Amino acid sequence: MADSLRRLINNETCRILQEKLENWYKDYHINSCDQNLTRCCEIMELNSMIQGQLFTILNKTSQEGGHYAGVDTIKSRLLPWLGTCFSSHTCGSSSHLQESREKDRWMKELACTRDQEIHQLEKELNSTRLQLSFVQQELKASRVKEECALKNLDRMSDYEQQLQTLKDEIAILGAQKSLLQNRLALSRSPSPRSIRSRSPSPLPKRSSSPGRARLTNASRHARLVERFSDIYAQERLDAQSLLRSYVDDLEMVQRIIYTAVVESFRAAKMAFRQFKMRVRKTLSLSYSGPESLEDMVMDYIVRQEDLYDVQASVCEVIRAMNINPKISFPPETDFIMISGLIRELCRVAFSMQTLDPPLDISFGTDGELFSEYKYRRSYDSEFTAPLVAYHVWPALMEEDTVLVKGEAVTRRGAVWSQRGRSRSRSRSRSRSCSLRPLSPSAGHSRHLRSRSRSSSPLRSGSPRI
Repeated sequence: MADSLRRLINNETCRILQEKLENWYKDYHINSCDQNLTRCCEIMELNSMIQGQLFTILNKTSQEGGHYAGVDTIKSRLLPWLGTCFSSHTCGSSSHLQESREKDRWMKELACTRDQEIHQLEKELNSTRLQLSFVQQELKASRVKEECALKNLDRMSDYEQQLQTLKDEIAILGAQKSLLQNRLALSRSPSPRSIRSRSPSPLPKRSSSPGRARLTNASRHARLVERFSDIYAQERLDAQSLLRSYVDDLEMVQRIIYTAVVESFRAAKMAFRQFKMRVRKTLSLSYSGPESLEDMVMDYIVRQEDLYDVQASVCEVIRAMNINPKISFPPETDFIMISGLIRELCRVAFSMQTLDPPLDISFGTDGELFSEYKYRRSYDSEFTAPLVAYHVWPALMEEDTVLVKGEAVTRRGAVWSQRGRSRSRSRSRSRSCSLRPLSPSAGHSRHLRSRSRSSSPLRSGSPRI
């Protein structure tokens, strides 16, 4: 027994157990749960080793005392201690079982509650889906209604256009009917000699019904104003890009285009006056219908705008630009390269003369006072300068009202800079516009001449249309 006790002391197991307990106490709040459990298991293993050695010493000591030695100590000390250990273990096991049962019951209740909540959420989700499908159906129905309404609006606009077209055609047919009636009356009328012998009869009353020119004045007015704006936005820029490939000076390019616009309107107005005079002179020899002669002349010009010899106006514009001292061009090129722009301007200007009142462009000179009412400044202008250096595009006017603003460049000292450019820029051109395509007016002129000869004794020198 003494040897066993001596070995227990020499092993220092108790001292190691004490040190482990102290170290565990120091590091308990620092260690993790696994580390604390590991320390506890290590201490329990050391404690079990010490208890095993103590039980060995207890056994040997009781054997040395005989059969009845130490019985009272064992009864009073060891057995109660062992009973207490087993009873505490039993109580701990029963409490652990109770806790596990309560935990299982709580988990079941929690699972049941969760199932109920999930079931309720599924119901709400299904109702939301039904509402969403109902809203989608309503949205589709509203879209179908909207499309039907748009189609009806398109149909209404088509019907209005067709109605306007029918009205125009009715007006044209009415004018043609009156013209045919006049021809029939002239063909049935007696010879001029018998007319002279009879007493003069009063002239028939003029009808106040409007002709085609008046009926379509508003629509043609809007179309021509829009076309003038389109030429500024598209054809002008195309011509400017084309000219910039030959002329480096942007100011000269813009001056060339502005001069082309001014000369195109001048040539178109002159051609319109001549065309109108020829038509009036021809119709006045044989016409005595219910409408006024001026209305019939304008109706005829509106219907026969394709008889306008636009190529002659284009050649006239190019000739005027060739002798203009304010613009210049390289000798190897010609202004005929922008004939497309000039042709469109001449056509628009000619058609604008058929309106009531006619449209024209504003008059502008270099060095004039800038007018906010007629022009807007270009991007490279000096916005504080009061004078116009040069014009980029003219304003479109209806008498004294500005319909479309023009564009001008303002700079300080514009008058002096223009006086400094006194060199002559006029030059002759080798190319000529004398060769023109045959206008369709020749065949129509023969028709008018033959009709005039049938109704009145016209000579061979009657004017052509």
